[in-house]
Amino acid sequence: MPDSARPGNRVARAEVRSMFDRIAPLYDAMNTVMTAGLDARWRRAAAAATRLGPGDAAVDVACGSGALTRELARRVSATGTVIGVDISERMLERARGRRTPEDAASPHYLHADALALPLPDANADAATIAFGLRNVSDYAACLAELCRVVRPGGRVVVLELATPERGVGRLVAATWFGRVVPVLGRLVGGGSAYRYLAESVAGYPNPSTVAATMSAAGLQHVRWRRLWPGLVTIHVGERG
Repeated sequence: MPDSARPGNRVARAEVRSMFDRIAPLYDAMNTVMTAGLDARWRRAAAAATRLGPGDAAVDVACGSGALTRELARRVSATGTVIGVDISERMLERARGRRTPEDAASPHYLHADALALPLPDANADAATIAFGLRNVSDYAACLAELCRVVRPGGRVVVLELATPERGVGRLVAATWFGRVVPVLGRLVGGGSAYRYLAESVAGYPNPSTVAATMSAAGLQHVRWRRLWPGLVTIHVGERG
């Protein structure tokens, strides 16, 4: 189906929230197994793309257990502020239970919807969303919210799984996400969630469409690149 016909994830918000509540205890370990530990490297790349520095303010939307949130907290140091937002209370419980170094900001976590952030306009130096955009019902609305909360000149960074469009990479992605990951999910008791993961990756727009949606949301100088081994994209845009 053409990307233009898929404005967002078709799974109901309540179902997505319930699913992530269920897999919260498995989430971090499964991420490490599914990506052979590369997910930490990908998040560090996303944090670096924000260009945040000491004293800055950041918002991490769909923060899950807070892995990227904590990376941002280290970048802004103890003088900065970081807010993590997620619709899953169980995920937020995991995030709140994690410690950050003394020289990092202490993240504040909010239970809220990515499509209606309870945050003021133009109040952050950067906003991020990692492995979360494909889970929302309206990609454009989510990106508009990320743009809204960022100050002029601030950055929006999107880190997401994305199937390569051709070649061996596409075959590897189809085999891994379509077959191997669901089996791993069943083995650890999260089968339906990891079937959903494969389906959500398959339904996610191609990188050029995501870039165009970011531009339409009000972001400028949008660019993107794939991170090794090609199964993940990182998009960056700046608020004008």
